[in-house]
Amino acid sequence: MEEESRRTAGWLMIVLPAVIYGGVSLLQMIVSKDTGYVNNPLRQDLFRAGHAHAGVLLILSLVVLLYVDHTSYGPKAKQFVRHSIPLSAILLPAGFFFSVLDPQATEPNAFIYAAYAGAVLLVAGLITLGIGLVKK
Repeated sequence: MEEESRRTAGWLMIVLPAVIYGGVSLLQMIVSKDTGYVNNPLRQDLFRAGHAHAGVLLILSLVVLLYVDHTSYGPKAKQFVRHSIPLSAILLPAGFFFSVLDPQATEPNAFIYAAYAGAVLLVAGLITLGIGLVKK
């Protein structure tokens, strides 16, 4: 594993407990019957989606690091792949969480577009990696 991939993996491992904390926070909102969460189905759905995407995308980021060094890409393309997936793990959940910060929200605000940006970045990184693995 190249040095940059190893270092990125280390940072991802350090950040992963934040997702665990988010899960505990969601559990606390359910147990305490936080009315801003329990009584708002939209908020429940988007908070759950944000938490799930954060966890899955961080794990995917770690898997991607195992493969990116097996491509024949140059340093800039590898750097894009190494960072696009973790960045999507920030943008997608942020779009979900911040679009319904108001406990009375009945529809997402404009912050939901961060989720779309994260999805585009995720797809771009995965396609770039896939092409690099196929063409090697």
